[in-house]
Amino acid sequence: MSRLRAHTLLVWDGERPPLILVHGAANSARVWGFWQDELARRGWSSHAIDLRGHGASTAVDLSATRMADYADDVIAFARTLRQPPVLIGWSMGGLVAMMAAAACSARACVGLAPSTPARTFDASVSLRGGVFGPEEYGIVDRDPDHQPAMADLDRAERVIALESLGSESRLARDERKAGVVVNVTCPLLIVTGTADTQWPRQRYDDLHFAADHVSIDGASHWGLVVNRRLLTGIASAVTSWLDQAIARGA
Repeated sequence: MSRLRAHTLLVWDGERPPLILVHGAANSARVWGFWQDELARRGWSSHAIDLRGHGASTAVDLSATRMADYADDVIAFARTLRQPPVLIGWSMGGLVAMMAAAACSARACVGLAPSTPARTFDASVSLRGGVFGPEEYGIVDRDPDHQPAMADLDRAERVIALESLGSESRLARDERKAGVVVNVTCPLLIVTGTADTQWPRQRYDDLHFAADHVSIDGASHWGLVVNRRLLTGIASAVTSWLDQAIARGA
């Protein structure tokens, strides 16, 4: 397996499990910087990992990379920790976290507008090799002043979002379109933003396993991870839920 890079921020708290943060498609761990600072302030240690072929991890042939490979990255990193973690993933990373949760013995899982898991796999969807970039998500240039997909971010936040971008596996994206079937048995929280038109709350109404839900007023898809003005409220909701979920499972 390729060498993964993790951005770690440790806080001494023997009662709380470590958090593994999983980035989205065509992205990297750079996107979690504000989250890690906020989590540390609240007493949580976190590890934001660069999945294979992303960020500072070893370069790989992304054209042949599957969703299961990303889940394996999370599982392999979790096994280096001293206790089972909590998994938090954004967008594609939310689905990766759900896929990895059981093998990680995860204490809980949080998906920030995650790619939705499927009940069944649609074999009629073609699975293609190849690589694409962030332009497929509407980011056609790197000018922070012209980013319609980041309307609720200020300029400094857009710069960080743009710095996090990279290439992505088309094969993994086609697998998500065909349907990635998972069954999450640990406590699960789905967080959505009211300004996120691609992944609104109703996308998760048909989950075939139990999940709690939190909706963040005014948050776009990017805003769930990079909007500092909303982050205090989002992190408060997530960590309060985690404290309760972990206490129930203790």
